[in-house]
Amino acid sequence: MKRTKKDFTKFTKRNVHKRRSKDAARRELLRAVAETGTDVSAVKLRDSLDRGRGGRESPTRRADEIRERGIFSSSKSGFGFVSIEGAERDVFIPADRCGGALDGDFVELIYHSYRTREGEERTEGRVVKIVEVGRKTVIGTVSEEWARHGRRSYRYLTLIPDDPKVMLRPIISDAAEAKLGDKVEAKLIRDGSGRGSPECRVTRVFGDAESRSANYEAILADCGIVAEFTPEELAEANRVASAPLSREGRVLRDKEIIFTIDGEGAKDLDDAISLRKLPGGKWRLGVHIADVSHYVTERSALERCAMARGTSVYFTDKVVPMLPPVLSNGVCSLNAGEEKYALSALVDIDSDGKLLTTKIEESIIVSRVRGVYSEVNKLLSGEGSPELKKKYSEVLPTLKKMEELYRILEKKSRERGSIDFEGAEPVIILGEDGIPTDIRRAERGVSERIIEQFMLAANEGVATLLYEKHIPCVYRIHEPPPPDKLEEFVNYAHTLGFDTGIITKKEVSAASLSRLLSVAEERGLSAPVSYTMLRAMSKAKYSEERHAHFGLALDTYCHFTSPIRRLSDLATHRIIKRALLGDKRPESFGGFARRAAAAATEGELRAIAAERRIENLYKVLYMLPHIGEEFDARISSVTSYGLFCELENTCEGLAPISELDGAFTFDEKTLTIRSAHRVYRLAEPIRVRLEEADIIRGKLRFSVV
Repeated sequence: MKRTKKDFTKFTKRNVHKRRSKDAARRELLRAVAETGTDVSAVKLRDSLDRGRGGRESPTRRADEIRERGIFSSSKSGFGFVSIEGAERDVFIPADRCGGALDGDFVELIYHSYRTREGEERTEGRVVKIVEVGRKTVIGTVSEEWARHGRRSYRYLTLIPDDPKVMLRPIISDAAEAKLGDKVEAKLIRDGSGRGSPECRVTRVFGDAESRSANYEAILADCGIVAEFTPEELAEANRVASAPLSREGRVLRDKEIIFTIDGEGAKDLDDAISLRKLPGGKWRLGVHIADVSHYVTERSALERCAMARGTSVYFTDKVVPMLPPVLSNGVCSLNAGEEKYALSALVDIDSDGKLLTTKIEESIIVSRVRGVYSEVNKLLSGEGSPELKKKYSEVLPTLKKMEELYRILEKKSRERGSIDFEGAEPVIILGEDGIPTDIRRAERGVSERIIEQFMLAANEGVATLLYEKHIPCVYRIHEPPPPDKLEEFVNYAHTLGFDTGIITKKEVSAASLSRLLSVAEERGLSAPVSYTMLRAMSKAKYSEERHAHFGLALDTYCHFTSPIRRLSDLATHRIIKRALLGDKRPESFGGFARRAAAAATEGELRAIAAERRIENLYKVLYMLPHIGEEFDARISSVTSYGLFCELENTCEGLAPISELDGAFTFDEKTLTIRSAHRVYRLAEPIRVRLEEADIIRGKLRFSVV
């Protein structure tokens, strides 16, 4: 007999008295559904039984619920996760159960665990209290809204946050001098209850939200980039920079052929090189680094300044230096023809590229010429003009030897298994008004690679020397890929037809990944494979503990060669001078190395975020006049929400899956988006039309033609 909906409802009600527990209720309902002839898989048990624990508003805890505290992280879609210390997985918080929490808040939550029909364990909960407010300020655009009270309508100002993770629109209680449409920074006024819209008070006005300058300054503020130095820092920098040079206790190397090679616009020249051939086919590579620690002394205002900033930040149109310009561009910079304090690393290398010994000494050097990458590349390729040959006449024979040693080191690096990712760095050309006039891909020539290999050798040699002598160091470490991300990459590479048998979760080496990249290059798939592999990698960081650098396939590595612009290098210099070359006990620098490593990692993350966002801003400004035009592109990334398409000039934008012509689904294993008639794959050529250039978010939106 066919059951009706009425019969089904009556039947399930008769079983209410049997529901003594969650499991009993689940079994009874499944039996009742089965007797009606209905497919059991169509029933959503969580909704039927209890609407999900996240759906309950009662503060009373049920037997299967847990009350905990953790850090809330929000998503662009409104839902969030709470990270609980010691827990294996984060707790999912539905969008309507976030309790007014914002990204970074320390919250109290109630959650429960359950298993899906596939047997996967999951967690879900709700925020019941904001214990400690995390985000105190927000950057956004001043907007207006209208409300009605009885017969009267009134206008009030709200803030539209730039960060899509901030889903709330705070009400502006004090707009200061801000006008409608201005980009501002505001202080949030929150009581922690999570009820109602929070209020905010404008503390800084950047200007028109659609202008380049306002968005530029807002990005710096949001990323915590401090562009100005305090009077105390400037005064101390001027004082130490004015002191005369003293040759006492230093090796004078003014007679040697030493010179720098940098980009054309560089002003902080912190590394110079020299090279000699030794008997028996050996080499002595000299890497002479600006002795910044001579000027930035312990517990000084300048050291506190370097600790707070962590690194210099390089933008298209300017540099925010770690140290005042009188040091970074002046007395510390290894300008040609001037005597400069240096810390020289003399690295002996055999004919096969193996590092033999490293010696470090305090020195005074004089750079013979201010080399430029593009000029040196022309000389090494035989295309140098008579003027260039005259400029480099004193160092040209040494340059030829340096190219020879570079080839040896580069071969050794490949044999070791160092991974060379293919990256597309943009060169952005600005007009007099600060608006981009052209964007093109940067090219790495032989001279860039020479300096790269020489700096790698010096960094490895210095780190090995300190480790062998049990002296603390700020190491640069890089952990192997996380197993889950590695598995995703291996699955992707397998779908492309690569032999991935040599790569496993338990045993993965840089050499195996490097070999896979080489095969991909032979097959013309270097760009997508390199990009996908890079996404699977862990992030490099600094540590006071020695661990291997996976990407470089080195057991011991540090940063020694850029103390003008990196705290990690400056800290390592300090330790070298006081513990290796001085009379201080090495163990007394363990705490300093730990603090410097943490500060350097944090500063690097801030700088990377700011540099990327400023770069995206300029790309949007460049593409803005081209809305509606069509371009040839390649698919650079495939996600569940669309295709990222990259133009030849490195500008990248999203073509949303919702706007593709047809019904498409995302295949996570093969990283494709497909319909019954069309498949979109990584690296595939594609024709797109620019539909939107969002200055505020720094994003481009394309449609597939």
